[in-house]
Amino acid sequence: MYTIKEVADKMDVSEHTLRFWAKSGFFPFVTRDSNNIRRFSEDDLGWVKIVKCLRSVGTENKAIKKYIDLCIIGDSTVRERYEIIHQTKAKALKQLEETKKQLDLLNFKEKFYENLIKNNLEDTWNPMNKKQKV
Repeated sequence: MYTIKEVADKMDVSEHTLRFWAKSGFFPFVTRDSNNIRRFSEDDLGWVKIVKCLRSVGTENKAIKKYIDLCIIGDSTVRERYEIIHQTKAKALKQLEETKKQLDLLNFKEKFYENLIKNNLEDTWNPMNKKQKV
């Protein structure tokens, strides 16, 4: 069993976020010890992992709660859960493509600046340099 601090460290999520998620009903089976401290099992870490994944692609808390509620209901909701995961994956792939475009631009700009530094050149693309010459 893990404390909230241990889970935060292990899963790279803040304790505050974990508490918020717990209060939102995202971890339905987390127990509390005699001091009322949350205790997470290995199974609970699986819930943390999927919630973290869903949140990382921008899934709203209401949709996450629906997914968790469907999991609790059981096998009769497999198709509905599949659709949620399928749609979330499509959203993640779209975000990945956009991130790749941004990375391409950053790589280009990095090489551009490396060239300026290496060859002691003026930045002719900087609008401020163009203004000063007018």
